[in-house]
Amino acid sequence: MDAWIQAHVHAFEFCGGVPSLIVPDNARTGVTRACRYDPDLNPTYQEMAMHYGVGVVPARPYKPRDKAKVESGVLLAERWVIAALRNRRFHDLAELNQAIRELLVRLNDRAFRKRDGSRSSVFAAVDRPALRALPTERFDLSQWSRARVNIDYHLSFDGSVYSVPYILTGELVEVRSTGTTVEIFHKSQRLASHLRARTRGQTVTNPEHRPKSNQAHLEWNPSRMVHWAETIGPFTARLFERILADKPHPEMGYRGCLGIIRLAAHYSVERMEAAAERALLTGACRYQSVKSILKNALDQQPLGMPATPNPPSPHDNIRGAEYFE
Repeated sequence: MDAWIQAHVHAFEFCGGVPSLIVPDNARTGVTRACRYDPDLNPTYQEMAMHYGVGVVPARPYKPRDKAKVESGVLLAERWVIAALRNRRFHDLAELNQAIRELLVRLNDRAFRKRDGSRSSVFAAVDRPALRALPTERFDLSQWSRARVNIDYHLSFDGSVYSVPYILTGELVEVRSTGTTVEIFHKSQRLASHLRARTRGQTVTNPEHRPKSNQAHLEWNPSRMVHWAETIGPFTARLFERILADKPHPEMGYRGCLGIIRLAAHYSVERMEAAAERALLTGACRYQSVKSILKNALDQQPLGMPATPNPPSPHDNIRGAEYFE
């Protein structure tokens, strides 16, 4: 996608303007769903077209003649640029680009065989006057994706989590990301914007997204979750307190606690309490750890010190510690 968009941006800047229409093929980076009559454009590609004010009319599927000029242009580039450089060795990209520019100028200035002028002269006389001016700012490449908002009013994106207004809990939203920002949209409305996390594993939270104390969303608040855990036993209550305390915001521990609450519907109180005790002892205070303990029946095993390994059996090839004294 990055190469596809940058190719368009560079082409517009090389030509010094923007055409009225673009006729691409049906590559997935350009067209999400190919259709002869009503194709769906990739959201990023559509955003780029709107930025430059250009229309996009994809060619019909399996109809390369809809863009015959493009196909012939590819053939010319292969013959006069790529083939001319096939035996040369380049040590960096800048050196290769410089060689391509030189051959491109030569190709465009090359005189036609059956008509007057060259590609450069025809472009200056016919195409350039028809181009619209470039916008003041270059298009800022963005990627679109979808994510489900979790119960802690955060969503996961690129290894980090970002907050959204709590009323979107459980909703499917669209995420627009650039190199510096992450924006969240719901039903075509932008509801959140964050600076993009520089490293993975970060939590980016806007305090205004947190629920108000008088909202029904806070029915499952930390104190209520701990109170429920106390009905199971002291180890489960301590486990919930540990999960909520380990998070930058208590709400971020809601999912783990609610997951353990759901496990209680399938396991007895004794097993839940034993699993919580083992999780606290081993430091594995996470929903997935408790689930694994219960699934593998580790809660039914004694919590003693690990057994001392049996000494090795005597053998002629085993020298023992005395050998090294």
